[in-house]
Amino acid sequence: MFAVLFILVPLAELAAIIVVGKTIGVLATLLLLLGFSLAGAWLAKRQGMVAWRRFQLALAEGRVPTREVADGAMVLLAGALLLIPGFLTDVLGLLLLIPVSRALLRRWVPALARRRSFGRTRVTVTGDSRDSGGTQVTWGRPELDDHPPSEPRSGGGRR
Repeated sequence: MFAVLFILVPLAELAAIIVVGKTIGVLATLLLLLGFSLAGAWLAKRQGMVAWRRFQLALAEGRVPTREVADGAMVLLAGALLLIPGFLTDVLGLLLLIPVSRALLRRWVPALARRRSFGRTRVTVTGDSRDSGGTQVTWGRPELDDHPPSEPRSGGGRR
């Protein structure tokens, strides 16, 4: 999937730059790309500092800063996207810098991850790491984890 993106994204960026260049001219296109990058860098720095202050505030209040960490990660991703020359990645990067867009993504990404992981094989390792005799390895699919095995497994290790 990522290999396809590494091929398609640059091709789409190149096509967008060519279309914009034919429409407004080469110099104007280059200035527009430079302007997007400069504005994006300024916004990324500003939003990154806001996310950092909120992160520190959450820690000071004794809360787990999950929202703040997610915002910081999205601002970091936005900065990386803005470094890539092109209009499509710049638009995605600028969208990630808008707090409303980040709030929508914070709701959407976990639901997407749950849907994509459903039905995948999961490995669970349990037991005492000091004694290999008590270690159990179980394989299973998430939808089967709700039903315990009919017979308990014997660990065979010391307790």
